[in-house]
Amino acid sequence: MDDSFLWIMAFGFAAQLVDGALGMAYGITATSLLLSFGYSPAMASATVHTAEVATSGVSGLSHYLAGNVDRVLMCRLAIAGVAGGVLGAYLLASGVGDTLRPIVSAYLAVMGLLIIAKALRTVQPPKPFRRLGLLGICGGFLDAVGGGGWGPIVSSTLLLSGNAPNRMIGSSIAAEFFVTVAVTVTFAAHLDLQTFGTTALALVLGGLPAAPLSAWLVRIVPRKPLMLVVGALVAGLGSLGVWRFLATL
Repeated sequence: MDDSFLWIMAFGFAAQLVDGALGMAYGITATSLLLSFGYSPAMASATVHTAEVATSGVSGLSHYLAGNVDRVLMCRLAIAGVAGGVLGAYLLASGVGDTLRPIVSAYLAVMGLLIIAKALRTVQPPKPFRRLGLLGICGGFLDAVGGGGWGPIVSSTLLLSGNAPNRMIGSSIAAEFFVTVAVTVTFAAHLDLQTFGTTALALVLGGLPAAPLSAWLVRIVPRKPLMLVVGALVAGLGSLGVWRFLATL
């Protein structure tokens, strides 16, 4: 167990803690880190989703036991998200990963700015849900292609509805588990998952202890400061990836 393994464990703990409290940030922050280590977009996304099978499962169950899950909302999001996720994973694993590297970095930078914008936006009165199927498909597709995106797309949209934050975040995280499993299975059919098993294990070992803790924190943690920090981190890492690509031209 070298220093890099321990650092990835620590990063996995922090990322899962924030993800469980905000309903976003685990995938895109972990993917940004792996891209900065030189992983291809496909390998980075596959590694993160392999780890998320365990962490999102524990996190989703924790939110369910804490009473934070609307089962109808969860099911509708999960069905649509699985369809979008499988499509995104198939495209990414079919040979377009290196071509998408700068696009994924740019996407992550935009997602970071989106998180910051949503943190600064005034909370609106509750609104009825619309186009949940389209929301789930887009969230699943971008989650697979970018290694993260379910939270910034789905959780943040649900939060903007003005309904109970804990129910919106809990339902989104519970649905994300099914999307993550589908994406991981799709990657497994096209990539050799053993090549990055150590990295995924480090993320799992770091993230599992944080999952139940975050289900409790979602009721008390200040949302705005955390979103601002996460948004700045993701935007910075994504911008770094874009800069590195431009430097090679």
